[in-house]
Amino acid sequence: MNLNTEKILLVDDDAAHRTMLRLHLAEAGYSISEAEDGDIALALLKRQSFDLVLLDMRMQRLNGLEALAAIGEEYPRLPVIMLTAFSSVETAVEAMRQGAFDYLTKPVDIEQLLLVVERALRNRQLVSPSAEPPVAEPIAIAGFVGTGGRMRELMRTLGLVAPTEATVLIQGESGTGKELIADAVHRNSFRRNAALIKLNCAALHENLLESELFGHEKGAFTGAATERRGRFELADKGTLFLDEIGDMSLTTQAKVLRVIQQGEFERLGGTTTLRVDVRIIAATHRDLRRMVDEGSFRQDLYFRLAVVPLDLPALRERPEDIPVLAEFFVKRYAERNRKQINNLNPDALNQLVAWHWPGNIRELENCIERAVILCPGEQIGPQDLPAALREIEAESIVVPLTGTSLKEMERQLILKTLGQTGGNRTKAAELLGVTRQTLQNKVREYGLLRSEG
Repeated sequence: MNLNTEKILLVDDDAAHRTMLRLHLAEAGYSISEAEDGDIALALLKRQSFDLVLLDMRMQRLNGLEALAAIGEEYPRLPVIMLTAFSSVETAVEAMRQGAFDYLTKPVDIEQLLLVVERALRNRQLVSPSAEPPVAEPIAIAGFVGTGGRMRELMRTLGLVAPTEATVLIQGESGTGKELIADAVHRNSFRRNAALIKLNCAALHENLLESELFGHEKGAFTGAATERRGRFELADKGTLFLDEIGDMSLTTQAKVLRVIQQGEFERLGGTTTLRVDVRIIAATHRDLRRMVDEGSFRQDLYFRLAVVPLDLPALRERPEDIPVLAEFFVKRYAERNRKQINNLNPDALNQLVAWHWPGNIRELENCIERAVILCPGEQIGPQDLPAALREIEAESIVVPLTGTSLKEMERQLILKTLGQTGGNRTKAAELLGVTRQTLQNKVREYGLLRSEG
């Protein structure tokens, strides 16, 4: 029984379901008010204050998403938990993207309900009305250097999701900076003073992975000479980053899902149920949606992870950021190796932008570190780059050349981007961070119709 009587507003058009939930919540010590539709709930919220709203997704007059939007606008700090049939889980995930704290599928598991309610109320206490989300300072690291539209959108999304409790799924090729994104999410969250624990799921066999995740008791298996705490225990009250989660077996996926939903697990070889409060950030280079269709990844776990999916673009998809990234790495490794190197000359920049970077930012960083070490002078030239880059025919691109007008730089960038997208203006506009109409106008302004062809 709770010592403090928090007030919960239960919104559901199924009277029998409301009664069942009310009885269990009241038994747990909560004060319950009921509403049979979204419009009645909004009227109740205007007359009295509540600590939490349990909101059904499907109702006759004002459905869950519409009610959620109205609650979020009027009462932004009021946590909302959505109730939905499993067939509507994708809609519930969309609700979480719009501000819901979590969702529960019907028929509701009472233990899970009480756990999620407790978490939501505790999170509300941590985020007091006077508390402001931590402000992220400009991050001068590879994964966040860039001026293109996709990177600006990524930064905006990070600013919105980091201070919340939402699970984050980072998707991108190897070397695009997924771990750096996880670091940034944790560092700018309300869990930033607790631990950020990391685990690469692809690096371990299934049995070892489960031991790392959940820990084990002494004698649980051959070689288990002592008791060991797992990563979930170590991350309690903090964040757990599961890298390459697409490589996890279906058996382990089921156990991870249980921790996400119920916050509980047992160590290998143990019988005691342990409870933790952990925020999950997952990452993968695999197509999890395709894996769900193929049956190699659990659909329910995918929905739990993909509340906020972050797609990291490959470096070849944002060539406008390569000069900025290159200059950043030059400064980093020149200082680290005590060398007086100022920058790269234009020809070297041309070579860098013309390369396709299969290893993404990690490959670029290694390339620049090598060039800094081998460069005998104060400026890196093409001769200091790897042989593969020197052999390609570098195209004329936009770099900050003395004597080049801004309009000519813009013209060259548009022309190169259209070339890289095969003339696809929608894709080119996305890479350039402008609308398709703006790109159309620029194409006409610079007379690029013939050049494009």
